[in-house]
Amino acid sequence: MTDAAPRLKGILEQLLGAPLPVRIRAWDGSQAGPPDSPVLVVRNRRALRHLLFKPGELGLARAWVAGDLTVEGDLYTALGSLAGLIWERDEDARTLAQSLRDPDFRSAVRRLFVMAGPPLPPVPPREEVRRPRRGLHTKRSDKRAISHHYDVGNDFYEIVLGPSMVYSCAYWPAPPPEGTLEQAQHDKLELVARKLALRPGQRLLDVGCGWGSMAIHAAREHGVSVVGITLSQEQAAYARKRIAEEGLTDRIEIRVQDYRDVTDGPFDAISSIGMAEHVGSERYLEYATLLHRLLKPGGRLLNHQIARRPQRDESSYQVDDFIDAYVFPDGELAPLGSTVSLLERAGFEVRDVESIREHYALTLRRWVDNIQADWTRAVSLTGPGRARVWQLYMAASALAFERNRIGVNQVVAVRTPESGASEMPLRNRVWGAPGPA
Repeated sequence: MTDAAPRLKGILEQLLGAPLPVRIRAWDGSQAGPPDSPVLVVRNRRALRHLLFKPGELGLARAWVAGDLTVEGDLYTALGSLAGLIWERDEDARTLAQSLRDPDFRSAVRRLFVMAGPPLPPVPPREEVRRPRRGLHTKRSDKRAISHHYDVGNDFYEIVLGPSMVYSCAYWPAPPPEGTLEQAQHDKLELVARKLALRPGQRLLDVGCGWGSMAIHAAREHGVSVVGITLSQEQAAYARKRIAEEGLTDRIEIRVQDYRDVTDGPFDAISSIGMAEHVGSERYLEYATLLHRLLKPGGRLLNHQIARRPQRDESSYQVDDFIDAYVFPDGELAPLGSTVSLLERAGFEVRDVESIREHYALTLRRWVDNIQADWTRAVSLTGPGRARVWQLYMAASALAFERNRIGVNQVVAVRTPESGASEMPLRNRVWGAPGPA
């Protein structure tokens, strides 16, 4: 019989309490669902076992990473439709335990178990980080987490990021195709430099320097001396090679160093671009206080950081299971207001906040284009599971930014001296081009 897809569609709709927005093709070749929608390909029964033994986002992610679940057609449309159902259920007041009190829900779960085959939990994909979330954000645990994410291979990151090798939100003067990713990343680096008011002879600390792009831009275009720090050995080696090729070794020093070990301030300016997400809520005030101490009076901090929407009960915040297990171990997102408050508690005067949320959605879509255009080589460099992690993570993140589930902000803060002379212009917004309409 070839009826797995119709049966599965009926079960899933009963569990979700809504029509399935995508078409299903099952392992037996059967299909069911809207004919003109993307196709969710359930390649084997193990995909169902992933969902049963880890309901929700993480179960879906495990099936995807393992290759048991794929999509044919537009990935964004499929993810957008499914994500809407998942987000709605996440915000539903009913818990899984409450749902199981419903006889129809229990019946659907039992039928799904029957379809899934022998009730043995499948082994999670090897790309998944499996460790308890305790003892977070020590120097050792941060180094391990950074290595998991960034030491995937520089050749792989070249595919994803393109020639700019900048792994943070670009700044688009116009939506693609009018603007290129490389130009938008250049414009972002220049925007940071202008907000920091960099000028020859100054000293910049670039916290979480990545592959050295901000350090190179600041030294080459603005004549400053730069100390860049990272916990990734691969990033540091790559950055040093680029710096040597640019002839900037006399102006840029790249260190494999924890931010807590930087003691050679003061600096005229500090850039923290896509770094603070790794710090953690328990360490954030310590992080901000350290940066404040490392700045000279009148010095500026540019903090470029992803933010989540605030919750009514902040104590109920939980780290995204998929991101924590496969992408950014130990990473945490905070609401913008919390970040600004902690910067102020550390002694900073916050002078400007700019949201560039839509810019990150554009950036992520270009990264997805890059990896899909060179998929065979990406898989050969890092393995099919890791490539699927990145494809899913970037596509889902693009949708999250577009739908205001998360945002990204640039905060300019000053270590204002007792005299009150911040050295900020009376009108801040004289830098950069306007964002896309």
